[in-house]
Amino acid sequence: MNILIKPLLIILLLGFNIGCTTLDGPANPDDPFESFNRSMYSFNETLDEYAMKPIAKGYQAVTPDAVDTGITNFFSNLDDVLVLINELLQFKIEEAIATSARIVFNTTFGLFGLIDVATDFGLPKHDEDFGQTLGHWGVDSGPYLVLPFFGPSSVRDGIGLAVDFTELDLVYDDMEAKDAYGLLSVKYIDKRADLLTAKDIVDETAPDPYAFIRDAWVQRRINKVYDGNPPEENDLFEDDLFEDDIVR
Repeated sequence: MNILIKPLLIILLLGFNIGCTTLDGPANPDDPFESFNRSMYSFNETLDEYAMKPIAKGYQAVTPDAVDTGITNFFSNLDDVLVLINELLQFKIEEAIATSARIVFNTTFGLFGLIDVATDFGLPKHDEDFGQTLGHWGVDSGPYLVLPFFGPSSVRDGIGLAVDFTELDLVYDDMEAKDAYGLLSVKYIDKRADLLTAKDIVDETAPDPYAFIRDAWVQRRINKVYDGNPPEENDLFEDDLFEDDIVR
């Protein structure tokens, strides 16, 4: 069994055992899991406030900018392996060739990915995952779903996340458990540190941060599935468009 399967199952069971928030008004018909989602959002926010955010601030304070950039580039290079697999699954051959070249250039000339030389060579980073692969082949997004620890998702993308972690991510699969967990911890601390300013802006300006993040995430996923060119009338995601009164 892949070393990441058991933690994922524990996370999902934790989420379903936390319970649901009581809504002040009627549930949003476009967000059928809203009660559960807001509970998960509150749980994640509490975890972030008392654990992840202080750790990320400490990491940012002691890590020189050059080292921080190198760590971000290193994990981006590892992520390109997963991107490549999903590009192949979507038959995006040109993109897969470009991503393969990125991996080769950044791993060799870029000192195992610490320096992103590929972008300077005209090979920008792509962003593909198994949730996008499912969407590419016509699998419906399903309702919006907030996952414990991982945050915004959907039924389809939650399944995609599990497949990415347990089946397609070849980098961590051959590692000892302690090494894989240690590497993943550094990855997500580095990612959280990069988002400190953006998260503060959302918290300070959005009257309902949950709804703001939900709407922004859904629109971003639509753009990703359609490679930035979503159709004007998109039945696949028609249930994902919300009408909450939020800052846009």
